[in-house]
Amino acid sequence: MTPETFRRHLHRHPELSFREHETSRFIAGQLDALGIENRPVAGTGVLARIPGRGDLRRAVVLRADIDALPLVETADVAWRSENEEVMHACGHDLHAAVLYGVLRRLSAAPHFPGTLFGLFQPGEECNPGGASRVLAEDPFRGYDVAAVVGEHVDPQLETGRLGFRAGKYMASNDELRFTIRGRGGHGALRGQIDDTVSAAADLTLRLTALNDPDRVVSIGRLDAPGATNVIPDEVRMEGTMRTFDETLRADTRSAVRTCAEQVARQYGVTVITDISPGYPCVTNDARLTRIATELADRLGIPWEPLPLRPTAEDFGFYGQRYPALFYRLGVGAAAGKLHTSTFNPDEGAIACGIGFMHELALRLLTKT
Repeated sequence: MTPETFRRHLHRHPELSFREHETSRFIAGQLDALGIENRPVAGTGVLARIPGRGDLRRAVVLRADIDALPLVETADVAWRSENEEVMHACGHDLHAAVLYGVLRRLSAAPHFPGTLFGLFQPGEECNPGGASRVLAEDPFRGYDVAAVVGEHVDPQLETGRLGFRAGKYMASNDELRFTIRGRGGHGALRGQIDDTVSAAADLTLRLTALNDPDRVVSIGRLDAPGATNVIPDEVRMEGTMRTFDETLRADTRSAVRTCAEQVARQYGVTVITDISPGYPCVTNDARLTRIATELADRLGIPWEPLPLRPTAEDFGFYGQRYPALFYRLGVGAAAGKLHTSTFNPDEGAIACGIGFMHELALRLLTKT
């Protein structure tokens, strides 16, 4: 099976986070056909292993995510989603196709030193993140992991162009939830109520005032089930918090709680604050980034430096335990925006993605 056919099959049959049962069965079947050792990981993921020669304890892990998003696809392609209201709108099908192509090449010529792992990871789009579940199983125990490598498609880069950034790259994310409770009642009888709606509005403004170049706090949902003349007893709010530094992350959590406490005192209401930890920052190992950019130059593959990105990725968990590298693979502006119903990446990027990741894996296995 070609990587393009592999990708189109996944695109036709997308599955949501931690529900990738048919996806993992398909992937395992294709690996079996190539004679590649594989086993389940993190419930609905697949971990492939290709032993090379020499000291097999030295290892490189190549990771691709495999889950899809809850969207109705409107892209006009022959391989459009056949699963109602589920779509590969973030390119995870293409990530998996690239990894499949790399494993196919390496299994045909396993003359490299060490061990190569191919990780088809579930649940990137949903807390607690498939990466955290993979690491909880400790599947690389006993190996000296030289690098964990991942890529992500990028429609802001022309097809076949790569993007790299050393050091901090993508933000951490935490989910924010607030419940504001007080005495509701008639909106005209101000002296007899606690204005939960004004409290929620004030809290929203205080939280968004925390925004600066290194952190983002946004409220995306506010439920105040009152009426034109009714102040509700309870208002609920939900939002997100992003930072590029773990110390700042902890400081911002404290600042969020302080904002809630100040609002509670000012309005005489109760504010219950729930901060649900999400993914850590994605921080790229400087040495791995240098190796990758030098390799791209040697192969004649164009690349460019990447700016800080306030979106989050559970790949950040790997960087907390092992040297890690996460880079971008251009799929062209015509692909449209990620996480939209019309997203349609240029499949021409697959060959470039395979070629570069294959050479990078070999380089990392042999470079001490």
